[in-house]
Amino acid sequence: MAFDYSLEHFARAREAAAASLAEGGVPIGGALVLGGELVATGHNQRVQHGDPTAHGEIDCLRAAGRIRSYADAVLYTTLAPCAMCSGAIVQFGIRRVVVGEATTFGGELDWMRSRGVDVVVLDDPECRDLMTRFATEYPAVWAEDIGEVE
Repeated sequence: MAFDYSLEHFARAREAAAASLAEGGVPIGGALVLGGELVATGHNQRVQHGDPTAHGEIDCLRAAGRIRSYADAVLYTTLAPCAMCSGAIVQFGIRRVVVGEATTFGGELDWMRSRGVDVVVLDDPECRDLMTRFATEYPAVWAEDIGEVE
């Protein structure tokens, strides 16, 4: 069953991703919406802060602060969430996730769905192009971000 989502709120996540790239970081952004209102945005800050857990979705959740219940929340993210971010989504009971793209990184979409999360993948060309460009220009940083460093 599909759920309602807002391309305007998704645009906030995409803007956050662009902000990360402008700061020299990985271009992944997130936006958290509760009751139709934007609560927080965040972006990947692993490079900027030297923090391996500062992924875009986690930064967004940190910016939102403590929320009693995420059951009615929608998390917008520019890239399919990794295992860590998917774990946070499931842990906090976020039931709806809108993903910009899952081509450059497939993430844990099937796992989230198996745990009851409604997931919509927009296949947004801007997100895909941004990640493809980043992965090509900064392959070592990208490999580190997705845990593929040997």
